[in-house]
Amino acid sequence: MDTCDVAIAGAGPAGLVSGLILARAGLRVTVLEKHADFLRDFRGDTVHPSTLTLLDELGLGEDFARLGAHHVQGASLPVADGGEPVTVADLSRLRVPHPYIAMAPQWDVLTLLAEAAAREPGFELRTNAEVLGPAVKGGAVRGVRWRPVPPGSPAGTGDRPEPERELHATVTLVCDGRGSALRREAGMVPRSWPVPFDVWWVRVPGHSALGETLAPRGGRGLLYVLIPRGDYVQAGILFPRGGGPGLLAGGIEALRRRFAEDLPELAAGLAGLAEEDLKFLRVELSRLRTWYRRGLICLGDAAHTMSPVGGVGVNLAIQDGAAAGRLLAPGLLDGTLSDRDALGLQRRRAPVAAATQAAQRLRHRGVARLLRSDAELALPRPAARVLRSVPALAAVPAWLLGVGPRPEHAPDFARR
Repeated sequence: MDTCDVAIAGAGPAGLVSGLILARAGLRVTVLEKHADFLRDFRGDTVHPSTLTLLDELGLGEDFARLGAHHVQGASLPVADGGEPVTVADLSRLRVPHPYIAMAPQWDVLTLLAEAAAREPGFELRTNAEVLGPAVKGGAVRGVRWRPVPPGSPAGTGDRPEPERELHATVTLVCDGRGSALRREAGMVPRSWPVPFDVWWVRVPGHSALGETLAPRGGRGLLYVLIPRGDYVQAGILFPRGGGPGLLAGGIEALRRRFAEDLPELAAGLAGLAEEDLKFLRVELSRLRTWYRRGLICLGDAAHTMSPVGGVGVNLAIQDGAAAGRLLAPGLLDGTLSDRDALGLQRRRAPVAAATQAAQRLRHRGVARLLRSDAELALPRPAARVLRSVPALAAVPAWLLGVGPRPEHAPDFARR
């Protein structure tokens, strides 16, 4: 019989962090990932100070440093009275080991975590393994139903799919993202909130003129979030929900001219923009009321889908994974794991997700007002005067963004 202590659906941030920590506790962990690799672009590339501290505790800080991530020190906004933009979030003022956001491709971070976990004798990562639903016995989830995906075939396709198999486990962690098939098959439906905009992501080549600062810009019905990445800029283009076809009605040439007018310092890099370069993200905001069923627990995007505002989604998923590893390991090791442990995990992590989403919904209203008007994004003059007079105030939003109210730490048994 194919068995393990912990079955994990999805080799994303929450799945691999929880799997690594639980494997270091001496448990048998099997992670099932439907893709063959981690190579998917624009997937949560912001690694915040709290996550960098956790990587240090896991003994992976030096390995991460070798990835050569670009460091972002804060965020600035233009001012209504003109003049130099004002820093509204200054991470360099934080008293943490890594006072910056590290911009690293998520596939590199996931590879780093997977390689560290693979050094533990009880850990196994199965790629090309599509999770179909829970394996239920006696009213409890006792693992997952899954099937192999032939290399080169998208999951869930093919005229002759491989036969279904079962992996039995004491507990199953659902970490397969916002569209989780396992969550759906378990009958768990999240509450959703309306979002007034969607995003195009695009890579603008050429050395960044932004320095080390996130630089939102906006006006004439669009909002740009410009993220410096060293030799290129990652641009998020926010537009009213349903407005994508209208923006493209004049063709890609008209759209290029619009972007170049709004972002003249990036005009050279935008000259070769093609329609296929625009990577569409439908923004969602949702959260489960109850994160668990008997034998099953949801983490990361499967428990709470976050907006890209603030770039916090990947870090909350990693924090979920760290908390799951720390809180579930004792009960798994001594055979006493129960719903009480799952409830304790939800009570620890759900308030953080709820508070973050409440802040995002507040920001969404401001974004919606800007997208409906022709006004330019600008910091009010009174706020700019205060920040110029007391620049230390920029540490407060930096702390909320980079550390947050409840950062998780690696348990002693998982530290290296």
